[in-house]
Amino acid sequence: MGYVRTAVDDTRQGKECSNGGAIQNGREILLQAFNWESHKHDWWHNLERKVGDIAKSGFTSAWLPPATNSLSKEGYLPQNLYCLDSSYGSHDRLISLLQKMHQHKVRAMADIVINHRVGTTRGHGGAYNRYDGIPMPWDERAVTSCSGGLGSRSNGENFHGVPNIDHSQAFVRKDIIGWLKWLRKTIGFQDFRFDFAKGYDPKFVKEYVEESKPVFSVGEYWDSCNYAAPDYRLDYNQDSHRQRIINWIDKTGQVSAAFDFTTKGILQEAVKGQLWRLRDSQGKPPGVIGWWPSRAVTFIENHDTGSTQGHWPFPSDHVMEGYVYILTHPGIPTVFYDHFFDWGNSYHNQIVKLMDIRCHQDIHSRSKIKILEARSDLYAANIDDKVCMKIGDGSWCPSGREWTLATSGNKYAVWQK
Repeated sequence: MGYVRTAVDDTRQGKECSNGGAIQNGREILLQAFNWESHKHDWWHNLERKVGDIAKSGFTSAWLPPATNSLSKEGYLPQNLYCLDSSYGSHDRLISLLQKMHQHKVRAMADIVINHRVGTTRGHGGAYNRYDGIPMPWDERAVTSCSGGLGSRSNGENFHGVPNIDHSQAFVRKDIIGWLKWLRKTIGFQDFRFDFAKGYDPKFVKEYVEESKPVFSVGEYWDSCNYAAPDYRLDYNQDSHRQRIINWIDKTGQVSAAFDFTTKGILQEAVKGQLWRLRDSQGKPPGVIGWWPSRAVTFIENHDTGSTQGHWPFPSDHVMEGYVYILTHPGIPTVFYDHFFDWGNSYHNQIVKLMDIRCHQDIHSRSKIKILEARSDLYAANIDDKVCMKIGDGSWCPSGREWTLATSGNKYAVWQK
């Protein structure tokens, strides 16, 4: 099990970081402001028209797709990191979007894809492992030996088919830090999301965050939950899964949060009539939010798990129950673009209402939770003794005349004092 974070640990670890507040005051609500098809739709221009709504709804930060020149239109095969003309729009259009976000006090989160980089020139072994003719003109030493370069072996998971960056090289780290500072100070990004964080040592994330000083940063450490053969049913106990995410956060020196894939994996099974899964053996939430909520970024869908890729989708008829859970619970909740903007006014307005309750009742990443019911058809919890919620078919309401119904919908209800 390693060392498990407790509520006491979280209070101690949860102080604002000396790097300029890498984790803010715990009152973040994030928007993932794109999906897998966004590159087809003049995206920076599209988002600029929506900034007012994003700000008014209460989002503190919007995660944008990779803004750099890339071999793939989605942006995840970067080459010239200083070129911000992409399939999402031009450099100038991006700057215009970031300026509008700044005016509306919504921070822009850059998608930082630095596990791998597509080369420009053939080098050692005939592979495209050199970067001649563009900024950061690295040679083969910048590429790990296990992905066709002359650098060290990777100390993380290999992203196949492209040169993986060797972060152990001082010249590589110096250039990456310079680029991150440029994104922060010249371009206007304030937050960072680290893509494919399994690919390189989290101690490098620590260095990058400490040097470039984003307001908030989060890593994508995504590996498989534990499933039991022969029918591959999700195990009730996912402690080893959440411990791996916690170990990653810890090795960043606690300067970065991480996406709570454990909560996502459990919640999307629980809403199918298995709500008993939402209380662990200690009576706590079973994801990262149960152990280290101030560093857990919760979500129910993203561009990989849902959208047109659908690698690990949340059941679409239970999406609102998912949002009721993450928007009333500790952790740092994230809303997915599709649900907020593409699924119609009803979903948009239900999500905004939940965000309003979270904000007005001052529910935050370290809020205390008491789980009151967790059985197949009902989950109910009290958060900070300010909010009660239930999801599932089972009927339930809090006892006491001080509670009033704040909002309700299909298979959910939320009360407040």
